[in-house]
Amino acid sequence: MLNIEDSILVIIDIQERLVLASKYGTETAQNMAKLSKAANILSIPTIVTEQYPQGLGNTLLQLKETFAQNTFVTEKTSFSAMLTPEFVQKIQELKATGKKQIIIGGIETHICVLQTAADLIKEGFEVYVVKDACASRNKSEYKTGLSLLQQYGAKVTCVEIALFELLKTARHPNFKEIQALIK
Repeated sequence: MLNIEDSILVIIDIQERLVLASKYGTETAQNMAKLSKAANILSIPTIVTEQYPQGLGNTLLQLKETFAQNTFVTEKTSFSAMLTPEFVQKIQELKATGKKQIIIGGIETHICVLQTAADLIKEGFEVYVVKDACASRNKSEYKTGLSLLQQYGAKVTCVEIALFELLKTARHPNFKEIQALIK
């Protein structure tokens, strides 16, 4: 199960044009905003990627507004963020502090989320793909991406499951704040 002290949130390419092109892009961004807010509340480090922002736009403003001040944002042109040196450096820094779980979502499930998650699994991370914080342009590609991710060893979860796994108990000091995100 997910643990606050072990986790990193990775947000893949929830950008203006990609959100518009994906059938559930807006819902995906809203769900990721819940995870981002929870990461802030629980002090979980967050890494954000933007695929070729000159062409695809920046991270959606409603999501960007939820980022903590220390959120690490990096541009990329590779499909796997693990082919971007700045991303790899940040992941390695966090791994050195004992972080071993990745909570990941974004657009497109079957391309950038899939390739990044697969590479993170190869690096020894436990990867949790948040399916309601992921989207693709096509439902078939989305489903195939999730299926492949499971075959590669990722755990597929959803926002509420992830949040309550992190909390463990209703006695957690941040329970009411986190619960308010999903009401």
